[in-house]
Amino acid sequence: MMMNQQLGAHELMEIHEVLCDTIDGINQFQLYQPHCQDPQLQNILQNQINFMTNEYNSMVNMLSNATASGNIRTTQAKLNVSPTYGLNNPAPNQPNTSMNQMNDHDVASGMLGCAKSSAVLRMHAALECADPQIRNSIVQGAKNCSEQAYEIWQYMNEKGYYQVPTLKDTTAQTFASMYQPTTSFNQQNFQSNQQNF
Repeated sequence: MMMNQQLGAHELMEIHEVLCDTIDGINQFQLYQPHCQDPQLQNILQNQINFMTNEYNSMVNMLSNATASGNIRTTQAKLNVSPTYGLNNPAPNQPNTSMNQMNDHDVASGMLGCAKSSAVLRMHAALECADPQIRNSIVQGAKNCSEQAYEIWQYMNEKGYYQVPTLKDTTAQTFASMYQPTTSFNQQNFQSNQQNF
């Protein structure tokens, strides 16, 4: 593999971390396959493995060519979902004592955790990249991970695996009303300072 010598050492190390994380994610998702019972979850799992594999190959090609090839694919979770809010007798949760106890909830939860941590890792890596094309590709990778996380979260929410606690209406309203729009003072102050130069 021929690498561009113009890339910074720190930048290359961040790309290395992203590629290793992608490999780990693909491997982790493959480990989940035998434990996945729900056909809907099996479909999500396989689609995400395929997507991550394509994204990995695009990143390797980008690194080999030292330029973004424009082949970094994008994903988007379905947007016509209405999340369910509130707690409805959530099931107790505890670690399994054997891998034979793994079920769809465990698989989905592991997928969600992987996608969330990968999104954070990629965004951090992008902030350390100097090359604008590589930076944009890694930012897109972070967005892709966030969409994968939202897709699996939607599944979990629909199945009751991930319930969203809410606050009392008065508490939520009090919290929301704590923040008020700012005045245009700062903009006026900025404009008057520019006139002084």
